[in-house]
Amino acid sequence: MEATQKVEINVPRRKSEFQKFIKVLLARKVVVISLSILFLLVVVAIFAPWIAPYNPYTQNIANSLQPPSKEHILGTDQLGRDVLSRIIYGSRASLIVGFSSVALAGVIGSTLGLVAGYFGGILDSIIMRFMDALLAIPPIVLALSLGAALGGGLVGVVVALGVALIPTYARLMRGQVMAVREMDYIKAGEISGISNLRNILVHVMPNCISPIIVLATLNLGIAILAEAGLSFLGLGVNPPQAAWGSMVNDGYQYLSRLPGLSFAPGLCIVLVVMAFNIVGDALRDALDPKLRGSL
Repeated sequence: MEATQKVEINVPRRKSEFQKFIKVLLARKVVVISLSILFLLVVVAIFAPWIAPYNPYTQNIANSLQPPSKEHILGTDQLGRDVLSRIIYGSRASLIVGFSSVALAGVIGSTLGLVAGYFGGILDSIIMRFMDALLAIPPIVLALSLGAALGGGLVGVVVALGVALIPTYARLMRGQVMAVREMDYIKAGEISGISNLRNILVHVMPNCISPIIVLATLNLGIAILAEAGLSFLGLGVNPPQAAWGSMVNDGYQYLSRLPGLSFAPGLCIVLVVMAFNIVGDALRDALDPKLRGSL
């Protein structure tokens, strides 16, 4: 009697959703580089007092407008302050304004869009007409107006940029909710008698949050760029607090003599904004269930 032959079948291990997400997110080298830049930015902002070689606010007029040297790698500004130290501390202002304004706009805008899309009717009309009125004003013009009215400063910049970004979140969330609201499981929840609040928090919002996360990531770069523009115009972070935009403004008068005074903070703005945009684009691909399902 012949022995029973065993046949082994190697079934490939199924990847979890998180593994698929990471694989799509890190599929391109440029995304990894961008994430590294953002990680470095966060580390520099957190540990600025220990990384900066000098106090960014200490003035030394006798040592003003010095070219790059061993003592001052990027030179000094018109008040004798170390440029590298001010760039390091300026990363704090950029991150605070970026994350705070995006969080403010995301929470308020998403809430308004959620309410308008779910309940509809006259409430939807009132909210969206107000959003249309805000959208009629270019965001940078609205931010400039609010920044001037609030008198600048860190809080004023956050509020100005946050209000300017609210309509984009409201419109996006409303569109997502109106699509999800017609799904069978939403109707089943309504028929079963659960409250509107529970239906929104448990069934509607989790299925609408992915595009909001992508938009928030993209808007981080926009907010940092807008903060630099407001600071350049004197409506951003108040001196002597370091901000990349105000540093570009202070240094452009000496472009022919010391171009690094403007180019160094300007390069930081460009790199950070590009990094956020690249990561946001990769995040959009990674959160697409159709793309993840093809892996």
